[in-house]
Amino acid sequence: MVLLKQGHLIDPQVNLDGIFDIAIVGEKIAKVAPHIETDDAVFATGAAGGSAGATSATAASADEGFSDVEVIDCGGKLIFPGLVDMHVHFREPGFEYKEDIETGSRAAAHGGYTDVATMPNTDPVTDTGSGIKFQIDRAQEVGLVNVRPIGALTHNEEGEALAEIGDMTLVGAAGFSDDGHGVQSSGMMRTCMEYVSQFDRPVIAHCEDESLSGKGVINEGRASTRLGMFGWPALAEELEVWRDIELCRITGCPLHIAHISTKRSLELVKAAKADGLPVTCEVTPQHLFLNEEDITHTYNTNLKINPPLRTLNDMTALLEGVKDGSIDAIVSDHAPHAEHEKDCEFEIAYFGTIGLETTLPLVMNNLVGEGLIDYNRLVELLAVNPRKILRLEPVSLSEGSAASLTIVDEKKEVDVVPGYFQSKSKNSAFLGQKLTGAATDVFVDGKQTLKESVVVG
Repeated sequence: MVLLKQGHLIDPQVNLDGIFDIAIVGEKIAKVAPHIETDDAVFATGAAGGSAGATSATAASADEGFSDVEVIDCGGKLIFPGLVDMHVHFREPGFEYKEDIETGSRAAAHGGYTDVATMPNTDPVTDTGSGIKFQIDRAQEVGLVNVRPIGALTHNEEGEALAEIGDMTLVGAAGFSDDGHGVQSSGMMRTCMEYVSQFDRPVIAHCEDESLSGKGVINEGRASTRLGMFGWPALAEELEVWRDIELCRITGCPLHIAHISTKRSLELVKAAKADGLPVTCEVTPQHLFLNEEDITHTYNTNLKINPPLRTLNDMTALLEGVKDGSIDAIVSDHAPHAEHEKDCEFEIAYFGTIGLETTLPLVMNNLVGEGLIDYNRLVELLAVNPRKILRLEPVSLSEGSAASLTIVDEKKEVDVVPGYFQSKSKNSAFLGQKLTGAATDVFVDGKQTLKESVVVG
């Protein structure tokens, strides 16, 4: 049993924005009130093992409270519903030298997350029910975050035959995607969406026409010309965003656009929403806070990501999309790589940057700190909307909800250096930055997994 004292609770789902106490009993929030003491009746139920008639226990402990109630002073801190990152790569099975479910879970807890959705481009590809169950079971063994696996759309992500979508749904797949590639055939993508539409799960589209992106490693235009590297045109993304929206119109399948990166892509999503289509989208911090001009003649390979950093105009449009509500979620697209896969020529370096441990501080500094959004909008982007999109049980700061919470210190300093990361890999696009504001404590279904900024459990 835990009593969180005098935290600043923010949850737009229940119109909560103020100083309150939270009583946690077992896996649930037992009470939210301006003041709760350790001798409150809600703790009597917990002390009596769930007995409804625990009046004697209450009476016996009325003066001193229950000795097994842990009191945590949250004065001066923010408390949010548990954060969800709906786009991460934990690399297990097959690429454990980059990351595994244990180290990825540690990074997630350290970053303030209670739930993460893992992408299926593992080895073997997560395209079967047994593959989904392996990830869930392994995450439960580790016991730090809820892993919500995303299953592949097609067998081995080859774009030719349907994966075991029904079986994966039965054992807990939260959505379906061929992330890392995208389904190249329009006909195959239509078949995938028609099939997934039966299961109330989203198709998460990695939008990339590979016949256009080709050998591109950097945004096509000013940057590719300046640096003398193969360009990756914005059209490679935008064409498939348009295609998949039109397939959504035909099939009615919920469509979520992954890691949106261009102004035109966002305009297409806005138009789809205006038409009443079940279309949502996400954006990463790297596409919000960096652009192609940040890639200089130092050829920092941590800035080589998929899709590539776009223009300042694109970045500005994405920031406006976060502000006006047209972008639904902010995700890390946490993509760990070993040192030798990044410490090489830009052209042959692997795409991707880690981000689980920097997303919240970056959002607090560059969005909330700059006055672009408030904390209610932050909670929508990082907690509420991802759960809706993935059809997860809602979590709120209210009695009876799962006790999955993120506690944040607005003043905590974060020095983004390799030693800061719990992740096995250190390939961050934001190395060297000094940020303010980060999670200090996390509870997952009543279990504390981050305590005073240290991963526990």
